[in-house]
Amino acid sequence: MEAHEASELIEDVESGAKKNRAALTISIFAMILAIANLGGSNAGKDITQENILAANSYAFYQAKSIRQTTLKVAASDLELQLLREPAMPAAAKEAVQKKMEDYKKTIERYESEPENGEGKKELMVRAKEHEAVRDHAMRQDPWFDYAAGMLQIAIVLLSVSIVGSLPVLFFAGTALGVLGAVSALNGFFLFF
Repeated sequence: MEAHEASELIEDVESGAKKNRAALTISIFAMILAIANLGGSNAGKDITQENILAANSYAFYQAKSIRQTTLKVAASDLELQLLREPAMPAAAKEAVQKKMEDYKKTIERYESEPENGEGKKELMVRAKEHEAVRDHAMRQDPWFDYAAGMLQIAIVLLSVSIVGSLPVLFFAGTALGVLGAVSALNGFFLFF
């Protein structure tokens, strides 16, 4: 074998190794891209679901408030009725007072029902919890978008580096892919 042939063989081996390295890097970034897309999809679903659950909790809270206000008005009307009619028969007066007490107990129950978690106090806490989960997912979601964009561009640059045998594109694609991977990790863990 002549020196010229040996030199060409070495160049072919080196070129093949560079292509293999670029192909392996592309496959790793493609895997990270799939994971980032999954994380972004889940974050989007969490945003929608938790927003609906928070809105439902607030609507239930408002319904309880309306019922509570209605009962307060009804109890006040009964009190006024007792004041307007001091000569009311004892049985009627007792029935009105019992009804007022029932209304007041229900008003208190609407304020807080720890046994079933459907009092206004518990509903407000539940709504705030859903909002917190939603807000967390909203902070995660853009990072997955950034990761997907950077990883897609990195894969294109790495592919072009194979076709064009341009090392600068390999390094640029690798750097962009690493940034995309960091963005994906931040999407999951919110380091920054």
